[in-house]
Amino acid sequence: MFNTFRRLGLEFYAFFTAPFVVRNCLGMLGAFALFLLITLWWLRCYTNHGESLEVPSYVGMSYREAARKASNRNFEVSVSDSIYMPGKPPGEVISQNPEPESRVKEGRTLYFVVTKNNPDIIILPDLVGSDDYDLYSRKLSRLGLKPRIFQRIPEPRLEPNTIVEVMYRGDTITEQIRRGFKVEMGAPIDFVVSERVTLNVSIPDCVCQTYDAAKFLIQASNLSVGAVVKDASVTDELNAYVWRQTPAYDANGTLRVGEQVDLYITQQRPARCGGAE
Repeated sequence: MFNTFRRLGLEFYAFFTAPFVVRNCLGMLGAFALFLLITLWWLRCYTNHGESLEVPSYVGMSYREAARKASNRNFEVSVSDSIYMPGKPPGEVISQNPEPESRVKEGRTLYFVVTKNNPDIIILPDLVGSDDYDLYSRKLSRLGLKPRIFQRIPEPRLEPNTIVEVMYRGDTITEQIRRGFKVEMGAPIDFVVSERVTLNVSIPDCVCQTYDAAKFLIQASNLSVGAVVKDASVTDELNAYVWRQTPAYDANGTLRVGEQVDLYITQQRPARCGGAE
């Protein structure tokens, strides 16, 4: 058995040390090394290993101009989206990816968002349950519309800032909104909204009246009693007399409904008020 293995070992040694076998093995190793070097060189050239270019800003250019300049720098270009923007000509680049001043490999594709000629059509949201102007205008702004208040009118039946009418290009469309009224993106939408009803009332003359009578006059005028300032003589507030009021009585003066009148009272009827009532 030992002699058999020894003979096989000698035969293998003789085979692998034969000149033609050695030459073939060295040739194969050389060919493999050359193939590996060529492959690495090709990959380096194909990927521009270690090399990058700074991306310029193409925002504000026409798409044609941006594509030409990008091509001169060995970039590819593609339009990823188009949107309508009022006041901007169609085909203008408004954003890009990668962003300006980024560093990318040569041959990279740049994606542009450009403006388009025709605006998108927007269906106005229903007013049901959303007739507050502030809430509804925020909805329209998110849709790319321009809400604005055309007029405010006093409407005592409604809360302030409630939408009364909606107008588009001069036409009232309040009822049509319920049927899905369509407008162009970026268009202004005008609103008539309610405002708080403000009424003015005459200032009552409370001087020389008892505090109880003055309070009645103030409340009957839809005003309210403000501060009540008593001097040291007051022992019976309701029957004390008003000797001063703020604001002072003015035959032509007015106050807004709900405003306050401050009263200054003393126990005895002021001398300037004449005799007893």
